[in-house]
Amino acid sequence: MDKDRIAALFAENFKRFGELGASLSVWQDGEEIISLACGWCDRQESRPWTAETPVLVWSATKGPAAACVLHAMQEHGLHLETRVAEVWPEFTGESTMGQVLSHQAGLPVLDCVVPVFDHDAVAAALAAQVPHWEPGTAHGYGPRVFGFLLDELVRRITGETLGAYWRDVFALPLGLDFWIGLPDAQQEKVASVFPAKSAPPKDRFYTAFAAPGSFTVRAFGSPQGLHSVASLNTGEARAASFPGFGGIGTAHALGKFYAMLAGGGAGYFEPWTLDWMSTTLAQGEDRVLLMETAFSAGFMRDPVSVGGEKVRRNFGPSLRAFGHPGAGGSHAFADPETGIAFAYVMNQMEPGVLPGPKALRIVDAVFGC
Repeated sequence: MDKDRIAALFAENFKRFGELGASLSVWQDGEEIISLACGWCDRQESRPWTAETPVLVWSATKGPAAACVLHAMQEHGLHLETRVAEVWPEFTGESTMGQVLSHQAGLPVLDCVVPVFDHDAVAAALAAQVPHWEPGTAHGYGPRVFGFLLDELVRRITGETLGAYWRDVFALPLGLDFWIGLPDAQQEKVASVFPAKSAPPKDRFYTAFAAPGSFTVRAFGSPQGLHSVASLNTGEARAASFPGFGGIGTAHALGKFYAMLAGGGAGYFEPWTLDWMSTTLAQGEDRVLLMETAFSAGFMRDPVSVGGEKVRRNFGPSLRAFGHPGAGGSHAFADPETGIAFAYVMNQMEPGVLPGPKALRIVDAVFGC
C-alpha cells in the first residue's frame, strides 16, 4: 500500500475538488495504518478539523444500523427467512427479514404523510403500508424509511431503541465515537455539513429526482421533514435517532467498526451472520435509484456481471467486500478477503448518493489499482 500516494490524493481533494474538512481512516488486520485529517469544520474557517471531529455521514449510518439488527437476530435465533410479522405482529404482508434488509419488501415510499420526528407514527404507517411490489420480486432503495424499519425491528426483538442498542453493544465496548442520536455533551464538537456547490450529473436518477411526484422524489421525501442539508445541522436533528441517515461520528470510529467486521467479527458475529453481510440478496435495476444496485442483508455491495466481474468498484476489487456510502461523499466498508477497512468522512457534500472521486481515487490507491 503506497501511503505517500494516498496522502497526496487526500491533499489533492482540498485543492482540486473543493473539500472543506475531511478525515480518512484505513485499517488492516485490526490496526489503523492510515489516519489523515485536514481542513475546517465551518466555511468561516474558525474551527480546524482534526481526526477527532465528528460529522454527519448520512446513509453511511445504515451499515452500523444494519449490524444492530443482524446482531439482535443472531442473539435471538432469528433468520433471514423469518417473517417480519413474527416479531412485529402489526406488520402486514409476508415479507421476511431478509427482504426488508435487502430493500426487497416494497416499502421505500409511504403513501401517507407522517412527520420524521414521530417514530411511532412512521412505524405504524410502515406496518400498514401496502407494498409497492410483491416482496422478493424487485428491490428499491429506501433512503429514509429503511432506518425506521431497522429501528422498529430492534425495538421489537430487544426492547431497546436501535440508537441505544448501538451504544451499548458496539460503541461503548469498542470505544467508537459514533452516535445514532447525538448526546448533548457532543453537540459543540460536530462539524456542520454543507450542500454541494456543483450541479448534479444528467442521468436517470437526477432526472427523476427533479420531477415532482416521481417515485424517487417520494422515496427521498418519506417521512416528511428534514429535507434540507441545513436542517440536519440543528441540535434537534442531531439528537434524534435516525438510523437511516442521521449517524454522526469520526472516520476513525467507522473504520474501526468495519475493521472488526473485516477481521471476522471479534466475538460479535458468528461466521454465518458475517456471510449475510457479504452475500448479495438483491441485484438489478433499483426502482428508486434507477441504476443497477446490489444489497446483502443491510449492506450495499458492488453489482457483479454474469461473467463474475464487478460492474463498479465502490468497495474495492474484492467480491466479498460490503459497506455503505452516504450522500455527498462519505464512504465506509469492510473487505474480509484482505482484512482492510476503509472510512472517509467530510462536510462539503458533492452531488450523488454513491461515492464520488474524492473517496474512490483513494479506494483505488489503497488496493493498488
